[in-house]
Amino acid sequence: MNVNYELTGPDGAPVVVLSNSLGTDLTLWDAQVPALAQEFQVLRYDQRGHGATPGKPGPYTLKQLGGDVLALLDTLGIRKAHFAGVSLGGMTGMWLAEHAPERIDRLALICTSADLGPASMWRDRAALVREKGTAAMVEPSLPKWFTPELAGREDVVAKFGGMLSAADDDGYAGCCEAIADMDLLDGLGGITAPTLVIAGAEDPATPPSHAERIATAVGGARLEVLSPAAHLANAEQPEAVNRLLLEHFTRSL
Repeated sequence: MNVNYELTGPDGAPVVVLSNSLGTDLTLWDAQVPALAQEFQVLRYDQRGHGATPGKPGPYTLKQLGGDVLALLDTLGIRKAHFAGVSLGGMTGMWLAEHAPERIDRLALICTSADLGPASMWRDRAALVREKGTAAMVEPSLPKWFTPELAGREDVVAKFGGMLSAADDDGYAGCCEAIADMDLLDGLGGITAPTLVIAGAEDPATPPSHAERIATAVGGARLEVLSPAAHLANAEQPEAVNRLLLEHFTRSL
């Protein structure tokens, strides 16, 4: 898999990997990179089938999505990194922390879930996108991604609706199927990476109860709930998320 990525920040600094959500690309993190790159090398990448990373016919698994990250780290000669992910990116981070703990230093999970059933809903969405394309997901997705003040704003619709429409149909569908089949709950208690869990108080896709479940299961995890914020809390509350990420990741410096 030829993963598209961008590496920014001072040579020799610790690395922070940023992983995007379903239907977005690495520009989801535009508001985080300038802040994080003052202290870290920031490695943001496109999940398979999103942005400039090609999609292959699915279904995919979280093992494959996590494997894409491990292969990218190996290619760049990065032994260990901090990791932050939104939604699908957070699921990828949990898989890595459970199955490749030696590669993850500190973990930040934003607006995500370890169990986002029912599986049939995600398989139905995959089938819909294969039939009608990712553009069909723009109208139902934006009100989940942002609170009402932002969801209809012209610049937000243009940037985030454009990302979603541009996602590869097979790639998006394959990632839906990875969510349908994910099995993360039983491994949460084995995560040893210091973990920050961030939720959006107004998030209808992964409500704060999902974050609470993760934070309760992962030993020593810290939970923060931001408001107003829906599913893409890092885009809606960038200053608060930047502060939390910097606090969390600089603790190991």
